[in-house]
Amino acid sequence: MNPEELKKRTKAFAVRVINLVDRLPNSRATNVIANQLVRSGTSVGANYRSACRAKSRADFISKLGTVEEEADETIYWMELLIESGKMKAVALADLMREAGEILAITIASINTARSGRNSQSTIRNPQ
Repeated sequence: MNPEELKKRTKAFAVRVINLVDRLPNSRATNVIANQLVRSGTSVGANYRSACRAKSRADFISKLGTVEEEADETIYWMELLIESGKMKAVALADLMREAGEILAITIASINTARSGRNSQSTIRNPQ
C-alpha cells in the first residue's frame, strides 16, 4: 500500500466514524463518547497526512506515533459503546477491524522507520 492509498483509506475510515456517530442514540453519555470518537477517528487521517509531509525521519516517526495513539483511542471509544450496551458488537465489528488494521500498519511503519531500513514499507520513509 502506497501513501496515497493509505491517505484514501484513513479518510474513508474517518467518514465511516462520522456516519457511525450520526446513528448513535441520543443520551448524555453517548454524546460524550460520540464527541471523543469523532475527534480521534478523524484525527487518524489528518495526522497520517501530516506524517507524509514530515521534515525528517524523527518528525515522521513522531507524527506516526500520533496516528498510532489516535487509532488506538478510536478503538477504545468503540469498545466503550459495546461494553456500555449502546451498540452491539456486530454493528461495530467491521469498523473496529479496520481501525485495528490501520493501527497495525502504523506500528509496522514506525518500526521500519526506527530501524532505518529502506525496504518496501507500507508508508514512505522520509530521508
